[in-house]
Parts: sequence; structure tokens; C-alpha cells
Amino acid sequence: MIAIDEQETGELWVFGYGSLMWRPGFDAVERVPARLKGLHRALCVFSHVHRGTPERPGLVLGLDHGGMCRGIAYRVTAAARAETIAYLRGREQVTSVYRETMRRIELEDASRRQVSALCYIVDRGHVQYAGSLSLAERLHYVRQGHGRSGPNREYVLDAVHALEALGYRETDLHLLAERLGKHETVVKHQDVETGLETPEP
Repeated sequence: MIAIDEQETGELWVFGYGSLMWRPGFDAVERVPARLKGLHRALCVFSHVHRGTPERPGLVLGLDHGGMCRGIAYRVTAAARAETIAYLRGREQVTSVYRETMRRIELEDASRRQVSALCYIVDRGHVQYAGSLSLAERLHYVRQGHGRSGPNREYVLDAVHALEALGYRETDLHLLAERLGKHETVVKHQDVETGLETPEP
């Protein structure tokens, strides 16, 4: 993993794949759909703060090994760089379950540029890593989870809606959303795992 250069003073790209997609919380001068290869989005982190508590944990998204992840890339000005990094560390590193790293991403606009972006990847050795749960177990944690940022169920549905806004679906997340109820898909989506369009359920 490549650590962020603390001496760097130029503009910054940030890759959002979870709540940063719909609630970044920092100012950006550009917002572009993007993809990251070699890692995939998964509900693989027990949430003890934002969507649960240590006694009743919820589940939040992390970047885990393998595959590919589509999300949002944000370009931050050089003047806002330090402030943005400090904000993200305060938000993402509350329990140090994520590793802060710079990864190469591809912007999904006309330019198809590759840029280096700040990403938060799950630490598989952390006690909050939850990478091998069954669907039933994930449902249990999501249904019970409620933390500083609200109910866990809301978080999962917001993630699904953010993906749909990009025109994609992810089988695991959409299946979970259907089990949680009150979720309607209104357009056709391209499954990010298969690349195939799937009809409305």
C-alpha cells in the first residue's frame, strides 16, 4: 500500500465507495464516476460508532481484496487538501479499521484518465473485520444496527440508491435491500459484477 505523502501540497483526489458517494462532507471542485481495480465493495466492517455500537454492532462498507469497485472520485483543491484529509481521518479512522492509502483509479468520463486517489481499505486483521458473514447474519446486524449517523438499514438503502444513480447494481447489496423491504428499483441497471443489464425486479 502507498501511504499518503504528508509533504505533498497539490490537489487531492478522493475515492468514495460508501457513504462518501452520497454524503461526502467536504468541498470538491469536481465529482466524477470512477472505478478501482483489485478491490471490491463489501459489507465487511462491524460498525461500533456510525451505524451501531460495540454492544449491538451494525455493518458498513469496506474495500476488500479482489474484483473491482465503481464509485465517485472527488477532486479537492490544493488549498483544501489538508483540511479534507483531517476531516476524512476523523470520520473514517475512529476505530482504525481502515487503512489509509493512495490507489490508482480510472475516471469514467470522456477523458478516461487515471489518477492517484485517497482510499480507505479495510484492515483484515482488525477485530471489526466481518468478511465472511452469511446473508442471514448480515441481515441480523443491519436490522439491529443504529449508531451516531443513524439506522444501519438506512445506510444500506442509501448505498443501493447511490449505485442506482450511477446506473449500476451489485447483487449482494441489492439482495440485502430487497430483504430489508421497501426498496423499489425504477430503472434497468448494469450489474457491476457481470457487466450485464438486469431487468427491473
